[in-house]
Amino acid sequence: QVHLVESGGGLVQAGGSLRLSCAASGRHFSINVMGWYRQAPGKQRELVAHITSGGSTYYPDTVKGRFTISRDNYKNTMYLQMNSLKPEDTAVYYCNVVPADVNNWGQGTQVTVSS
Repeated sequence: QVHLVESGGGLVQAGGSLRLSCAASGRHFSINVMGWYRQAPGKQRELVAHITSGGSTYYPDTVKGRFTISRDNYKNTMYLQMNSLKPEDTAVYYCNVVPADVNNWGQGTQVTVSS
C-alpha cells in the first residue's frame, strides 16, 4: 500500500502563492496517474489537477492558468504550485492516485486564503 504525506499548506492573502508537496513511500508500486484533490467544508471533494507518468497534465477551469502540477520521479514526490490564490481555493488539499483510492486518503494539508 502506498503511503502519501502532504505538506506545504498555510495561510496566505488573496493573490499570493503556495507550493504543496506530496511524498510517497511504501511497497513497490506503479502509478500511471497521480492527482491533487481538495475539499472545502460542506462541499464534495474535487480533483484540481492530475499528472500522468508521461507528464501529461489536466486542470479544471477553476484552477487552469493558476495551478501547476509536477512530479519528481527520483524523489518520488509530487508538487502543486498555486499562484494567484483566491478565497474560494480555501480547502484541505490531498494527493492520491487517479481514480482515487478511497481507502487511502492521508491527513491532507490546509490551505487558507484570506480576502
